[in-house]
Amino acid sequence: MSNLASQRHGRHEHHHDAGAFVKAVASTCDLRGLRLTPLRLRVLELVAASPKPAKAYDLLDQLKDEHSGAAPPTVYRALDFLLENGFIHKLASINAFVSCHHPNEAHQVPFLICDVCSAAIEVCDERVSRLLNLQAKEHGFRPAGQTLEVHGTCADCASH
Repeated sequence: MSNLASQRHGRHEHHHDAGAFVKAVASTCDLRGLRLTPLRLRVLELVAASPKPAKAYDLLDQLKDEHSGAAPPTVYRALDFLLENGFIHKLASINAFVSCHHPNEAHQVPFLICDVCSAAIEVCDERVSRLLNLQAKEHGFRPAGQTLEVHGTCADCASH
């Protein structure tokens, strides 16, 4: 599907540029008056540069190479800050983190997670979120948040 057709149907194509993403987050922090400490920035850079969802202890191992005093609470505090401000997403089913394609706007998106290579694809299609909210409303349910993770096999792994 072309980008124009995707946008007409509420979907958006994304090509991840880690450097541009980190700059967008830094700019958003400046606008919101948030403190992006050097450690938070480094954790953000590591998540953004990771080719697949990053696990906290893998991030810790990478940080220990640069900061000998890095400990699990340090990494988790940085991840909590990034999560709370919408800069990254947590994939609960695999306990890993990915950068957000829209770091300067609140949104809820489903993910397609490959069980073979661990790739995670952020599905930016507001129709999915809208449908879930509509279903919740019809059942008298008031959602506080959405996390939808669909597991399967990505196109690359399926073709091998």
